[in-house]
Amino acid sequence: MEIDVGGLKFKGGKIFMVLTALSTAAGIVWGAALFWQDYMDMKQQIQTYVAPDLSDFDKRLEVIQQNSEKAVDYTRDIKNDLKDDIRKLEDVVETVERSTKEAQRDMDKDLRELRKEVDMKIKKALDNPLAGMNASSN
Repeated sequence: MEIDVGGLKFKGGKIFMVLTALSTAAGIVWGAALFWQDYMDMKQQIQTYVAPDLSDFDKRLEVIQQNSEKAVDYTRDIKNDLKDDIRKLEDVVETVERSTKEAQRDMDKDLRELRKEVDMKIKKALDNPLAGMNASSN
C-alpha cells in the first residue's frame, strides 16, 4: 500500500510512522488546549477571589482574650487573698501558741507556789508541838 500526499509517496511502515506522529501531535495540541483552559479558569477565579469576612471571628477572639485576661486577674486576686488569709491565720496561730505557752508557764508557776504553800503548811502542822497532842487524845 502506498499513499501520495502532495507529491510525497508513503509506503507501509512510513505511513504508520506518519500516523503515529500526527496522533502524537494532535494529543499534544489537545493537552495544551486543556491546560490553557484550566489556566484561564484558574486565572478568572484568582481575579474574582474575595477574601472571607473574618471580622466576626476577630470579634470572638477579642472577647475570648478579654475573658482570659479577666480570668487571670480574678485568679491573681484569689491567690493574693488566699496569701493574706494564710498570713492572718499564721499570725492567729502564733498568738494562740504564744498565749498558750505563757498560760502554761503561769500555771506551772502557780502550781509550784501552791505546792510550796501546801508543803509549808503540812510542815508547819507537823512541826507544831500541839499537833501530836490532838492525835493522842483521840
